[in-house]
Amino acid sequence: MMELHVERTIAAPPERVFDWLADPKSLKAAPPVFGAKLADGSSEPRKGAVRVVTGAGIWFEEEYTAFDPPRSYSYRILRSVPGFVHEGGTLTFSPVDAGAGTHVDWVTRYTHPLWSGGKAFEPVSSRLLRWSFRAVLDGCAKALETS
Repeated sequence: MMELHVERTIAAPPERVFDWLADPKSLKAAPPVFGAKLADGSSEPRKGAVRVVTGAGIWFEEEYTAFDPPRSYSYRILRSVPGFVHEGGTLTFSPVDAGAGTHVDWVTRYTHPLWSGGKAFEPVSSRLLRWSFRAVLDGCAKALETS
């Protein structure tokens, strides 16, 4: 099982950072992603809502499994291409600088089924996911630190 851990401190209050990152559209800050939205039947990010992410060579259907604004939310990949066996991911938001900033901690655990490359694909996917997660956090900082 692969575990990825990416973190960043953003100069914006936790409420704003949480709202920005919980919105599926935020995932479009990652270069391979060109579409991200709530699935039909999901009206807002919350526990049980489903988001769909599409991009260059990727497709994910993910469910929000926990939602505790502005402290944390968790998600799990339900279906995807390439295939993932996903134990889940969690973003945790901690106030810093007397609430003027937010430390974001993003952790996810997964592997791949054999038909999708199995453990041999983990070194490739971990680099791509780490790069994408950092791009999303950078996009959040750019959007919120300048507004």
